[in-house]
Amino acid sequence: MEKSIITISREYGSGGRSIGELLAKELGIPFFDKDIIQMVAEKSGLSAGFIEKSDENLPNTFLHNLKYSAYSTYDSISFYDTPVTDKVFLAQSAVIKELAAQGSCVIVGRCADYILREEPGLVTIFIRGSQKDRVARAVGQYGLPDEKAVDKIKKIDKSRTNYYKYYTNRQWGNIDNFDLAVNTSFTGIDGAVAVILTMLRQKSGE
Repeated sequence: MEKSIITISREYGSGGRSIGELLAKELGIPFFDKDIIQMVAEKSGLSAGFIEKSDENLPNTFLHNLKYSAYSTYDSISFYDTPVTDKVFLAQSAVIKELAAQGSCVIVGRCADYILREEPGLVTIFIRGSQKDRVARAVGQYGLPDEKAVDKIKKIDKSRTNYYKYYTNRQWGNIDNFDLAVNTSFTGIDGAVAVILTMLRQKSGE
């Protein structure tokens, strides 16, 4: 297979992380999700705990200038007035670009589809599902109480929507920004992996 950098954006509870892991295993390529946090910590000098709390969450400020975020290079963190959460995003962007430069891989979340938008081998995927199925997964696999699952789904989806908009000026989940959108309520997890593999094979002409 030709070089493919596969980014997976996902609604909470849709199974996007599981799909990414299985896809990477099928393709025999690296998978990156939470381990990016430690890489960012090493690059930025910030604690992994702080970065994890900042992950896909907006800074506590209404002041935002794109020259300090999506359009900046990592060197921009030297500016004394750059918000620390923007520094995290810049460091994260640098790590994601480094991972993509190393070869084929699967990256989950973190605006990777936007950060790598100039990458020739980029394949962008969005994973969604019905609220009923997402609640069932949140309860059965993530261990959330029934009464809190719906609120948790709404809260995290809203956080991801705002974070993505803040750093990309794009609408999160807009299918125009993705090569493929998969509804796991129709395909299931294994079916979603099969759909993506079929698309990749078609893309590479296999």
